[in-house]
Amino acid sequence: MSAARRGTERPSDTRSGAQGRAGVPADAATDSSTDAPARQDAPSGPAAPGAEPDGGGPSVTLPRQRQDTVPDPTVLTLLVIGDDPAGAFTAPYFHEPGGPRIRVLRARNLTAAGRLLTDDVHCILLDLPDVLDGLQQVLRLAPGTAVLVLTDGTDGGEAAAEAVRVGAQDHLVRDGVDGGTVTRAVRYAVERKRADLAQRQLTETRLLAQENRRLERGLLPVPLLEGANGLRFASRYRPGRSRALLGGDFYDTVRTPDGTVHAMIGDVCGHGPDAAALGVELRIAWRALTFAGLGGEELLRTLQNVLVHERADDEVFATLCAVDIAPDNRTARLHLAGHPTPMIAAPGRPPALLPYEAGGPALGLLPDAAWERIGVRLDGEWSLMLYTDGLIEGRIGKGTQRLGQEGMIGLAGELMAAGLGGEELLDATMAKVRELNGGELTDDVAVVLLERQA
Repeated sequence: MSAARRGTERPSDTRSGAQGRAGVPADAATDSSTDAPARQDAPSGPAAPGAEPDGGGPSVTLPRQRQDTVPDPTVLTLLVIGDDPAGAFTAPYFHEPGGPRIRVLRARNLTAAGRLLTDDVHCILLDLPDVLDGLQQVLRLAPGTAVLVLTDGTDGGEAAAEAVRVGAQDHLVRDGVDGGTVTRAVRYAVERKRADLAQRQLTETRLLAQENRRLERGLLPVPLLEGANGLRFASRYRPGRSRALLGGDFYDTVRTPDGTVHAMIGDVCGHGPDAAALGVELRIAWRALTFAGLGGEELLRTLQNVLVHERADDEVFATLCAVDIAPDNRTARLHLAGHPTPMIAAPGRPPALLPYEAGGPALGLLPDAAWERIGVRLDGEWSLMLYTDGLIEGRIGKGTQRLGQEGMIGLAGELMAAGLGGEELLDATMAKVRELNGGELTDDVAVVLLERQA
């Protein structure tokens, strides 16, 4: 017979005698519900005056056992660890009207208790000589289970207070053990433990969210434009995910030692942390390759190789727009990989879209794709706005009509005509797009604005 079987087997001899409480083996744990047949003829009320319970301890009032056969809807299991010299926990269960049914398991020591500790145990009652030492072990053994301690009440409550401080949910005084007290104590201890665990999980979730936000904030790009005199940079970024800082959209802007300003914006298909992570990888790869001297089609082909090796699914792709502005700020080279073409604006002229006919496919779609270079003239003062499709796919009113590129150009033209530029222009644009959409946009949005001033 296994040790676990011996720990729960009902003893063959249930007579009381000098050796201790009836029906409890001296070296193993027992389920007190198995003792019920041996006590069915016992009085159901309080013990007679002057009567001594098994073991010769002080007189206690045992809970009255239920005689009905209607199943109780709520059953909580209490594991009592200790000798229980007063015999207060020999009943198979505690129950009071209106309260849950408390099923009782018993174990003489922590070793025996370990065999009975399962997910069905809702609460543990410690009745050990060194209750604080035992409490520490129980908290390590069953960190998710409510714990009560049983004290004699002779130390002024200091041991009980220390036990609660260490981690117990409550305590019971031996002289006050009865059905109502035990039922309430177990019920409240279980609820307190649930509340403690919920609060701990909430705290851990908040800490994790804070760490994620710090991590995401650190992954957002910081433009490197030192020495780019006469060029103003502004950007806005809003992920579609709730309470997130990163989405599948990505952008970056750097100035290389030769004086060329390189700007890029892209969009990984899909939503969620996987898309955000891939977007960060592509952005960092773009910056490293740009500083290494790669550009144009060679850079896009290398980025496509990065995407193919890093994506979780063969159907994942990314659109990208890259602009290389010459050191004199008068010409630029544009490469489009399935991405919306930028908007160009100049004083005295309405905004317009840059040429897009020579654009190529998105990254990750065709292994042998080609991307042609598009030449752009930039005379005098100008504003160049790069954006992702989240800005133009918002609805107009309650219908199905989308803002689109033409709508975005008209909106930006009105704001520029009102004298807005830089950060103010982007803030007003984002606000107006949300207003037309009737609320927050559901897709990621990234916008980059480069302006040359006289």
